[in-house]
Amino acid sequence: MRSHGWGGSMPANRAEAIERILVATRETVDERGDQTTLADVARALGVTRQTVYSYFGSTEELLWAMAAQNTGPLFDQLTERLHGITDPVEVLVEGMASTVELLPNERYVGLLLRVRHDGKFATSITSPQARNWGRAMFERLDVEWNSVGVGEARLDRLVEICLRTLQSLILDPGDQPRSAADLRSFVREWLGPAVAAAIDRDERSLTNK
Repeated sequence: MRSHGWGGSMPANRAEAIERILVATRETVDERGDQTTLADVARALGVTRQTVYSYFGSTEELLWAMAAQNTGPLFDQLTERLHGITDPVEVLVEGMASTVELLPNERYVGLLLRVRHDGKFATSITSPQARNWGRAMFERLDVEWNSVGVGEARLDRLVEICLRTLQSLILDPGDQPRSAADLRSFVREWLGPAVAAAIDRDERSLTNK
């Protein structure tokens, strides 16, 4: 670390260094949006890129860590929209459509899912971090997953297929943007039967045990 970096005040420990890096990352994103790089954050802190690399191995890893601290607003909006929906198919249709609608205006989490000219972050939505976020959101829903036969392993697979569908809808929305009603109809028509069939199979499996 350079002694004249960090605004003249060295972090007391690793935890403080990480926190200050993440604060600088958020502030840099506020200024530069999806053009933010690890080098920009290092410059804002007055340290070398190698210093930041000693805590985060890449720009993507750094942005994921920053976004992880700022999922609250997006999760709160989704929770409000999905409150009271107990039908598994309907809650997933509305959840997916709402996510597609909200992400373009979401500053931090949405940053990782927006398409850049070089395609960077295009696979982030199926990363372990994204699956953890998806699982956390599923646990907020008013659906009793166990009561419809969806256990832990099946719920993880359901999260994954929803994320993969969401990835496709975000990265390639089509030539013409869909209206809110058409988006929900499309997701319900193609994802709905698969989810319903999986749930029915799990329910029958539980009944036959």
